[in-house]
Amino acid sequence: MHDRIIRLFRSHFGSDPVTVTTLAGDGSARTYVRLIGPDGWGVVGGYGPEREENRAFVAYARAFREAGLPVPDILAADLDSGVWLEEDLGDVTLFDALRAARERARTTGSDEAASTGGAGGPSLPAEIRETYRRVVDWLPRFQVEGHRVANYRLAYPHRAFDRQSILWDLNYFKYHFLKLAHVPFHEARLERDFRTLTAFVLRAPADHFLYRDFQSRNVMLREGEPWFIDFQGGRRGAPQYDLASLLFDAKADLPAAFRAELVDRYLDARAALEPMDRSAFLELFPGFVLVRLMQAMGAYGYRGFYEAKPRFLESVPYAARNVAGILADGLPVETPELEAVLARIAERWSTESAAERRRSGLTVHVTSFSYRRGYPSDPAGHGGGFVFDCRALPNPGREEAFMDLTGLDQAVGDYLEAEPACGAFFEHAAALVAEQVARYRARGFTDLAVAFGCTGGQHRSVYLAERLRGAIGERFPEVTVDVTHRERPFWPNGGAAGG
Repeated sequence: MHDRIIRLFRSHFGSDPVTVTTLAGDGSARTYVRLIGPDGWGVVGGYGPEREENRAFVAYARAFREAGLPVPDILAADLDSGVWLEEDLGDVTLFDALRAARERARTTGSDEAASTGGAGGPSLPAEIRETYRRVVDWLPRFQVEGHRVANYRLAYPHRAFDRQSILWDLNYFKYHFLKLAHVPFHEARLERDFRTLTAFVLRAPADHFLYRDFQSRNVMLREGEPWFIDFQGGRRGAPQYDLASLLFDAKADLPAAFRAELVDRYLDARAALEPMDRSAFLELFPGFVLVRLMQAMGAYGYRGFYEAKPRFLESVPYAARNVAGILADGLPVETPELEAVLARIAERWSTESAAERRRSGLTVHVTSFSYRRGYPSDPAGHGGGFVFDCRALPNPGREEAFMDLTGLDQAVGDYLEAEPACGAFFEHAAALVAEQVARYRARGFTDLAVAFGCTGGQHRSVYLAERLRGAIGERFPEVTVDVTHRERPFWPNGGAAGG
């Protein structure tokens, strides 16, 4: 893939890039790299395995750019090879800026935006509120002006967000969230409610460009101004969907009062472009919020439960709180089985007390032990967790310099860190544990046991147990890690080594 992008770069610019850096992924199958040329200028190279999806993206981007919409300029494309070069918009997404601004406000103790959050709601710093307003001002232009120039014959995988597309999304939620998260439901009754909800949202005219994934991670900020990416799934559809995508973006966690303000601002901006019926838009809007939330939860389930990518599961409590808010307002159409399913999700994930339990209630019990004395007992009593056998790793205990030391001593740690096999072993073990921690937190579990065993329970297992303590603490600071070195009483000097 890199070779294809470099060949395209060379063909377009007449020279090879000086550096090629892979950019962080977004969970999709597409890959992006930053290429820096000899004079220090840079572009982004993209690769996508789906030829039709790439064709749609490049065509939309060129049409939107020509229409004056802020999207990256496509500099070159080799669609037969699945690669293209586009303008480099930097690294800061709207979500990155939102998260950084909230962290600054938290660390400085600022309450500048507390009034926007409502009682107990999230704060939203002033500069981010203004950025969201500018983003909302652009949305109707994509929907109206983008609609005029988009070639829907190239849309992938479907030309319109029609009945089929909606039912695909709802079944995505059913099979990849409900089933994988073990949320009970009656299939026939749920399917009936899906058809009812679909008929309700199909009352909205599908005569606009539907961006499909209009959310904070697909808005880049360059010199503070919004630019828009990842519209390759765009198609003809109803405008309510994209506004719902932005305002109910789970981890953005926008305050309800600010959402209401943005809805009004959106309607004003769109009314300046074309005649519209505000009341009809607002009547159907909650149905699109519901559809979008279920589609997003399907994605969290697929990426998190099925593909075992823990960061996607972190969005589940936020999405569930959005669901709880919708239930409190009342569903827009009578769908009793769906309402019951959503209530189960809200009860399990959304309440503040449940969220607090998931943030602080999981304890990871890490034990080092010697196989000579048998397996350790399960401290929680439920039998869940891992046992990792470290005996294949180089043994410091066979070296005279380390015989009276333990895995708590720096010299032993330095010895093991210098062994590539030890590093690879730990990375694999830590990845398995991290995935399980994320799943246990999402499901509200309270205990996870992890054990490292070696011959004497003094060097390798102790070192790895302590290293895992640090890794979990860094990645999951809200999780309690309890470390026990079972063989410590049998260490030299009664376990005093290493302090």
